[in-house]
Amino acid sequence: MGILSEIFSWWGGNTWGTRLTIAWQGRHVGDDAFGNRYYEQIKGVGPVGPLGRPRRWVTYKNLAEASQVPPEWHGWLHYTVDTPPTEERYVPRPWEKPHQPNLTGTPRAYRPAGSILGLGQRAKVTGDYKPWRPD
Repeated sequence: MGILSEIFSWWGGNTWGTRLTIAWQGRHVGDDAFGNRYYEQIKGVGPVGPLGRPRRWVTYKNLAEASQVPPEWHGWLHYTVDTPPTEERYVPRPWEKPHQPNLTGTPRAYRPAGSILGLGQRAKVTGDYKPWRPD
């Protein structure tokens, strides 16, 4: 993200205000596979987060889109787990799929059969549908 876009835009997520907050109150905890960076508030600085715990936040590499946060970091951000994924060795189960952000609006979005943008044909009506008619 360029310096001008940080000065004049907020939708990218990492503005000058965010940089100052990170410099004064944040401690870098780790990065994920998408390039997002995770921070935790240094204890004793500013207001504390929920239930007296230090606040936790993420700066996104690209546009700020919450579905880009992988499950292991989501759990840490929401205080489900106390240990960040960088400090523990997690081996995914064989049935777990790799994390994907929300693909809606992209060419890789899910399009069921019968969708206007889908490739398949909609199944024929079976005749058991009866439209409602006010009497």
